[in-house]
Amino acid sequence: MALATGGSGKGAVLRAYASQVHPVFMTPPIAASLFGAILADAIDPLAAAVHAVAIFAAVYTAHVKDGYVDFYGRGEDESHPLTARGCRVGLVGSTVLFGTCSLALWVLATPLAVALTLPTWAIGYLHAPQLDTNPLTTTTGYPLGIALSVLGGFATQAGTLSPLAVAFAVVFLVLLSGIKVVDDAQDYDYDRSIRKRTVAVAVGPSRAYTVAYGLMAGALLAVVAGAALEVFPPTAALAAAAFGSVAAVARRADPEIATMLLVRGSYVFLAVLVAAVRFEPLAALG
Repeated sequence: MALATGGSGKGAVLRAYASQVHPVFMTPPIAASLFGAILADAIDPLAAAVHAVAIFAAVYTAHVKDGYVDFYGRGEDESHPLTARGCRVGLVGSTVLFGTCSLALWVLATPLAVALTLPTWAIGYLHAPQLDTNPLTTTTGYPLGIALSVLGGFATQAGTLSPLAVAFAVVFLVLLSGIKVVDDAQDYDYDRSIRKRTVAVAVGPSRAYTVAYGLMAGALLAVVAGAALEVFPPTAALAAAAFGSVAAVARRADPEIATMLLVRGSYVFLAVLVAAVRFEPLAALG
């Protein structure tokens, strides 16, 4: 039976499976895994790579399952590059890859690292249709996966957790939850028509934006406060300033443009945090 809807050759099949790799949404979880590793004192490159691949497999599972449910289950999409069987084969493949990486982490790292990594696959697999039907899990699923990526990446290296790693994970959870609320607002009319209860559907678009930017502001204030109290490196405050500038512009844009700006702003936020943690330039001057 065919795996791809656009053809039966190997090239068509490879293109169909490659289409489920979405860099915009896959980059942050993988980067979060590596950021967690950087937070540790020493880095084992092999263990860090294995954890990053596990996170990739978890997010890939989410994309394949989401596409399968949206097209073959809900009829939301007009087309899909994979057949129903192709989706199932893809899910088996990504799950096997994730399981293999988890076993490798058990050997290379600690049970704690595995325990923090396993839920990322569950979040990805259950995103649709189980977790994307109420405001709380629709909003926090992806951000929670990224928070767990930070913690799992750190535990893979350190074998334990630290207050710094937990604090950064919470910041990402809150900040990205705000971005997710804005992202979901793009589909307000359609989600409302099918009674899909995102935050925008539950409280209305205007209040949803207030919630979204309130969450983002809270996360940024936490970073600034953490830098002032020396919980975070002093230069971490620059990450808050950089993202805050992007958010100020996004606040005046429509949901689609705002989401694009905020997602890319989160890349800048993470990049500045990486530099702050890895190099601590202001601390070195002191």
